[in-house]
Amino acid sequence: MAKKATDFRYNTGETRVPWAAVGENYNADDLMAVVKFLMQGSGEEYDAIISRIKDDVYKLSEISTPPGKLSLGSQVEKAEEMVDAYLGTRGCAFVANCTAGFEIAYKYAGIGPGDEVIVPAITFVATMAYPLSVGAKLVFADVDPKTINMDPKDVERKITDKTKMIVPVHIGGYPVDMDPLMEIARKHNILVLEDAAHGFGAVYKGRKVGTIGDFAGFSMHEVKNITSFGEGGILTTNIEDFREDMKRARFLGLDFSRKIDNWLYDITSIKGKYGTSVAGNSSTTEIQGLGLQLQVARNEKIIAERRAAAEYLTRRFAENPAIIPQKVNEKDIQPSFHMYLLQIDPEKAGGDIRVLKDKLTEKGVTNIPHFGPLYRFDVIREHGYDRDLIAKTCPVCEEVFYKRFTHLPLYGLSEEQLIFMADAVLEAVAEMQAGK
Repeated sequence: MAKKATDFRYNTGETRVPWAAVGENYNADDLMAVVKFLMQGSGEEYDAIISRIKDDVYKLSEISTPPGKLSLGSQVEKAEEMVDAYLGTRGCAFVANCTAGFEIAYKYAGIGPGDEVIVPAITFVATMAYPLSVGAKLVFADVDPKTINMDPKDVERKITDKTKMIVPVHIGGYPVDMDPLMEIARKHNILVLEDAAHGFGAVYKGRKVGTIGDFAGFSMHEVKNITSFGEGGILTTNIEDFREDMKRARFLGLDFSRKIDNWLYDITSIKGKYGTSVAGNSSTTEIQGLGLQLQVARNEKIIAERRAAAEYLTRRFAENPAIIPQKVNEKDIQPSFHMYLLQIDPEKAGGDIRVLKDKLTEKGVTNIPHFGPLYRFDVIREHGYDRDLIAKTCPVCEEVFYKRFTHLPLYGLSEEQLIFMADAVLEAVAEMQAGK
C-alpha cells in the first residue's frame, strides 16, 4: 500500500495508514463554482458553455489528484521569487495583507507606549493602525502640495528623541522624495517603513520603490494595480540579518531548523532592533500565490496602459491653466499610476475642489480624494488626540484636501470613457470660471 502525498507535518516515513495533509479536498463541483465566480455571466450562450466546461471538469476530476498543500507551499515560494526578481530584493515575504506586513516591521522596531511614529497626514488607516493600537504616539507630517506625499522638511521639524520610525506613503503610486527622508533617518538612527501599497513597479531615481527604506509593504488588495485573489501583501527588508526571521514572523515563529524533544520543530521569538517579539499568523494560500504570479508577470503591461491614460489626461488638462495636471514623464520618477492626481488652483478656477467634485459627479465621472486627513477620524479623538491642534500643524494638508485635489481612475476605461472624462473636467472647470 503506497503512502499518499502529504506535507511536513506528517511526513514520518513509509506507512500503511497515511494522515492526509489536507482535511477536505475540493472537488469538481467546487471548481465549477470558482469558474462561475471568476467568469460571471448569464443567458443561453453562457449557460451552454458552462455546461460543456462542467462535463470536461468532471472528466478531468476522474484522472487528476488534489493538491497536497493549500497554504505556504511551492506556489507561495514561486510568487516570492518572482517578486524578488522584479523588485531586485531578496527574501521578501508574501503575507495575508499589507497591514500584516506593517505589523511585522513595527514589531521589529519595538514600537510601544511612549515611542513616536511619524506618518503622513493623508493616507489610509492601515498605515497607523498598529502604533495606535499599542499606545505609541502618532506624529502627523504635513504633505508636499505638489504630490500629496509626506514632506521631508516637515518630518525633520517633528523628530524628537522618542521618534523610532518614519512611514512615507507613495500615494497613488507616485514616489515619495526618499533621498532626504533616508538622510534624516540615518542622521537620527530612525527606521524607515515604506508604505508602498500603491507603488508596486514605481521607480525613484533608478530604484523600485519599496527597496529603499529598512522595510516596505506592498498591497495586493482587490483595488490595487495587481491582486492576489482579493487580498495579500508583500513585505521586504534591507536589514540583512532579519530576512529569515521575517519569513517565520508570518507563521507564529515556527522554526523547522530546530526541534524540541520528541517533536517536529521549535517555536522561537522574533528578533528586533531593541528586543524580541512574539509572531502572529499572516500566512497566505497557494491559490493566492498562484494568482500573484500571474499578475506580477504582466505588471509592466498594466503600468504601461495606466501611463498612457495618464499622459492623455495631462495633455488635455494643459488646455486650462486653472488645472494642475499630474506630472507623468519626469526623468527620475516613474509612478505606478495607481490613480491620477487632479489638482486645481481655486482662484483661477473660480471655486474649490468640492465644487468641481460635485460637477463631475453630476456629469457621471467618478472621482474621490482617495484618502482623508488621518487626524480627522474619530479614532484619533478617542485615543486622546486634539484634532484641531494637529490640523494647525498640517496647514498644507488642510488646504489641499478641502480646496485643491481629487483622484481620477486610470484603468479599465475605454477610449470613449477616457475622452469623456477629460472633456467633463475641462467643461466643469470652464463652468466654474464662468460662474455657472
